Amino acid sequence: MRTWFLCKVKYAKENEEGLLKSISEQYLVDAVSFTEAEAILYDRLGSQIRGDFQVTGISKSNIVDVFFYEDADQWHKCKITYLIADGDNGKEKKVTQYMIVTAEDVRQAYDRIQESLSNMLVSFRVPDITESPIVEVFPFEKDEVADQLPSGNFKPVTQVEEE
Repeated sequence: MRTWFLCKVKYAKENEEGLLKSISEQYLVDAVSFTEAEAILYDRLGSQIRGDFQVTGISKSNIVDVFFYEDADQWHKCKITYLIADGDNGKEKKVTQYMIVTAEDVRQAYDRIQESLSNMLVSFRVPDITESPIVEVFPFEKDEVADQLPSGNFKPVTQVEEE
């Protein structure tokens, strides 16, 4: 299961008048630890932000899934609720999860979350959708991990166990 970290970054940005203004932005990072989330931020934002920037906060997010559509750049946080049967006592239990989706407005975000979750086996409700202050999402990318491995004679664990 993915762990999403909400990261706050502060840096100086030049405005229209040419003056430097200190701004704070939020990013969502898929990582296994706080340390990795910070490393990913420095790696990705180092080439995007001119000058120095500071990571002012990292916290675990309650977001469980991200749905990205290329035609929109505004993130919307969607609250999803559904009922599941508790295996121990047979009572129904209400589950609440949060997901984000890119969309131009709340209506489009609702339509896209409905479309993205259309294959769920239980019926669900979307009681709340809000615009998110998240600027960008950095999902886990398998290729980056492969690039970081040193050269060597690596074998899959299953192959080593067979030998």
